[in-house]
Amino acid sequence: MNDRPGCLSGLLKLFLIDAVFDWLQKKFGYGRGGCCGCGCGLLLAIFACLLTLSVLLGTQWFKFSY
Repeated sequence: MNDRPGCLSGLLKLFLIDAVFDWLQKKFGYGRGGCCGCGCGLLLAIFACLLTLSVLLGTQWFKFSY
């Protein structure tokens, strides 16, 4: 049995990742001077990419449900 979530759940997760990433970049990202200039921005970008890949590969895109 395949327990992966459907496409609606995947789209919602991708939207939330994008919204949180944008907010974090404004607060702690590139050019903010928080931790070594671009260090935090780079770490946030890597973390967002890993989360996005996890959602893309863990979602059953042809199942229209949550």
